[in-house]
Amino acid sequence: MIDYSTFEKIDLRVGTILSAKPFPEAKKAAYQLEIDFGPLGVFQSSAQITKRYKLDELKDRQVIAVVNIGIRKVANFESQCLVLGAKEGDDVILLAPESKLPNGQQIL
Repeated sequence: MIDYSTFEKIDLRVGTILSAKPFPEAKKAAYQLEIDFGPLGVFQSSAQITKRYKLDELKDRQVIAVVNIGIRKVANFESQCLVLGAKEGDDVILLAPESKLPNGQQIL
């Protein structure tokens, strides 16, 4: 268990995927994503979502991500945010808003 004040430190935001590219250097199958978070800017993320999503399905899709988690080096790539998803077997299903929201919208 964590206390609520710890949870409040997590900055969850809505962003739109601008581009998705293959990431053959990653140890586990992944894509390199560029995500627009509006006033926060554009962040890069490595996402292990290759089983469910094809590259051409990801552009313009909105996602929810943690944007204050710091940089994580994945192979030769700097992942700047953590895109959230739910596991279903070996698949990851991206978490997304029910309706289109402004990029950078904070999740409460």
